[in-house]
Amino acid sequence: MNITVRFFAMFREQLGTGEKTITIPEGSTAREGFDTALADAPALQGLADSVMLMVNQEYVDPDHVLQGGDELAIIPPVSGGDHRKHFAVTEHELNPRAVEALVAGPGEGAIVTFIGAVRDHARGRIVTLLEYEAYDAAAEKMLARVGDEARARWPDVTMAITHRTGALKPGEASVVIACASPHRDAAYEASAFAISRIKEIVPIWKKEHYEDGSTWVGSEADYQRLTGRL
Repeated sequence: MNITVRFFAMFREQLGTGEKTITIPEGSTAREGFDTALADAPALQGLADSVMLMVNQEYVDPDHVLQGGDELAIIPPVSGGDHRKHFAVTEHELNPRAVEALVAGPGEGAIVTFIGAVRDHARGRIVTLLEYEAYDAAAEKMLARVGDEARARWPDVTMAITHRTGALKPGEASVVIACASPHRDAAYEASAFAISRIKEIVPIWKKEHYEDGSTWVGSEADYQRLTGRL
């Protein structure tokens, strides 16, 4: 079967083309498509662990099975960095300055940093602890997707996001978003877009603990219906 492979940034420059059509066996995976497309470029093929793959404009795992006519896009690390650095999930305490350093540069006239912190109250109750749980690998991919979407809207913006998991006390930072741009307006807008989009597509959940109980945020009404308490 035939698929189209698209190349960007250093891949496009090294190969001298932005796309090509390749023939691969039925049932081939995205990783096998990657390997076939770069069979004549072993140096680029060796970067497999630092790229992401998209099929028909959606991020996929390397073992995603391709169909004839698919478009496979090879996505180098955005903003010239590594997705695992620019878009990360971690159990460790967040350092906003470290996240800012990923986007800072001499051409950036503005750096807007958003810090989401655990507050000590919510829904009329005292919050004693927040527990964050994530599907780590998928969450990092979706954080990178947020960065890609923001870059499509604000091409001059460089973004980095780190989200924390585990048990956090009130006052601790749960997420840091750093946006750098030559001008401040784009950085502000991209930052606001990012935190809203994270809540929509990134597989990270939080459980609020109170003095008198706990609940998974966003699921309390459904849980009460399930248990007959509503």
